Amino acid sequence: MSRMGNKAIVLDKQVKLEISDREISVTGPKGTLSFAYPAGISFEQGDGVLHVRRAEADNRNLKMKHGMVRSLVNSMVVGVTQGFKRELELSGIGYRGQVAGQKLTLNLGYSLPVEYEVPANVKISMPDPIHITLEGIDKQAVGQVAAIIRGFRAPDAYHGKGVRYAGEKLTLKEGKKVGN
Repeated sequence: MSRMGNKAIVLDKQVKLEISDREISVTGPKGTLSFAYPAGISFEQGDGVLHVRRAEADNRNLKMKHGMVRSLVNSMVVGVTQGFKRELELSGIGYRGQVAGQKLTLNLGYSLPVEYEVPANVKISMPDPIHITLEGIDKQAVGQVAAIIRGFRAPDAYHGKGVRYAGEKLTLKEGKKVGN
């Protein structure tokens, strides 16, 4: 029995759902998202809640997809009402960045700056040269862009320099010890 799949999705009054043949579309104040769900999954809507149901109770493959579909639809509902936000910070001497439109330029200690064109569905801003803020309605897109930017220079295990998520705790390794 899927515990996650059985939880009800609470719908805000501003959210409109359109369920057609194997596709669900969620519209809210921040935008519209759609998702093609697998066969054997159905939706029941009533009194401000949405329930995800599966056709066969003992089908193992369908059990796995049940919870996943519920989580994805819940993320869509949260995204179109509140949106998602991810913050990154640059730590290291001389590490800084700047944004021009949707183009991010980072100086990360390489001989040339790293340039990255951010997708249109993710809004990027930099309140100061070492903090990056990503916002959007699609949770997967915001997280993927954050992971790509972090991948340009992941935090070093010995010095802690690099691009890290805001609030990320690093356990630094101890360096080499001089012999007796």
